[in-house]
Amino acid sequence: MAEHRSEIAELRDRVEQVIRSWHGHESGRGGEAVIDYDCAPNDRLVTPAAGRLDVYEQFTDLSAQADALGTEAGDIADVLTSHRAYLGEMLGQRMPLGDYLRQTQGCGAGGWDEDYLLEVRDQAIKAVSDLGVQWGRDLDHQLNELEQPVTSDDAVEQIPATARALETVLRDLVHTSAPYEVRVEITDVDEYWAYWLDGAGPNVRLRFNRRNATFTQAQVRVFAMHELLGHAVQFASYAQVCATQDVPWVRLLSVNGPYQVMLEGLAQAMPLFLTPDDAQVVARVRLAHYLQLVRGELHTAINAGATVAECADHARARVPFWTSAAIGDILTDRGANPLLRSYLWSYSAGIDWWVNLADHADADTRKQALRDAYQRPLTPRHLHALWPDGPRLGGPGAAVRLRKPALP
Repeated sequence: MAEHRSEIAELRDRVEQVIRSWHGHESGRGGEAVIDYDCAPNDRLVTPAAGRLDVYEQFTDLSAQADALGTEAGDIADVLTSHRAYLGEMLGQRMPLGDYLRQTQGCGAGGWDEDYLLEVRDQAIKAVSDLGVQWGRDLDHQLNELEQPVTSDDAVEQIPATARALETVLRDLVHTSAPYEVRVEITDVDEYWAYWLDGAGPNVRLRFNRRNATFTQAQVRVFAMHELLGHAVQFASYAQVCATQDVPWVRLLSVNGPYQVMLEGLAQAMPLFLTPDDAQVVARVRLAHYLQLVRGELHTAINAGATVAECADHARARVPFWTSAAIGDILTDRGANPLLRSYLWSYSAGIDWWVNLADHADADTRKQALRDAYQRPLTPRHLHALWPDGPRLGGPGAAVRLRKPALP
């Protein structure tokens, strides 16, 4: 048995070596980062890979080795499958969306039926209405005014301070003592994201993209829980575990990988666990849940051959306050970008599972899921094992019926 565990650790190390070389190759050519968080940093020199095809073929060989080791190497095999699928898309292949998401994010693109989506919408409408905000084209403006705008410079100071104020509550829930250090940067780039966290070991970098990020007092609390109490403490906890245990999973996290459904889902739903009595941030979660399901509809529709005009009409019918620019970015990201075609699905699938866990699971199941999520990254397979009666990740299966906006 000890020899078998050693074989798994050796395989994990070889996989990590190839991932690091791939990351070096992409960095050298100005491509997307491969490693978003390094839970086991070291000072060893890395030679960049010769090219993407070389990496793809190395992953193919390593996948065969993982299969030969059986179920104990299953977590490594899942990561290899994810990287091979993503690299295949980078090299020009175009998988059906459902297959691509199963191989990268670990769950399919079943989608959610109309009755369920409207139920989630009604929860969002009630949550914002209870704050005095009306559903309609002016919703974003009303919410921002109610929550009181915050400048980017003030947010840089307030977000870490807010996280520190809630940190004890989180640590009591998830049972971690892992320390972390955060460096906040403000940037301005033409990317879809408003904020991004990466790093290595206990050292975290949090970036705000001035081009997309807007802040209010409530959003400061949401971002603190999402990025710092969610991702930063979580990743630092994984690094702490990796420093003391020879873990059987790949210690380099990538956003195309099968852990993102858990990571992004929990981060978005975090206020339901930490501050359930904060009506403003809970309203933000209810609204995000609905909007992510609509983004999921657009994600599947544009990949199934729907026209841009049909998708734009549907988006306006579902979300009256989305701008044309926002809708255009949603379709571009999910339809044309190999990385985002995978990664952005994790937000839709993930928030749905974690919101349902908060709302419907028993206390012991919630407690166990939160604690496990801070001990090691969990795939959809792990989440199903934790809560077999929970919703199907990625939706139970429902064809999108595209709608047209109501006449003014």
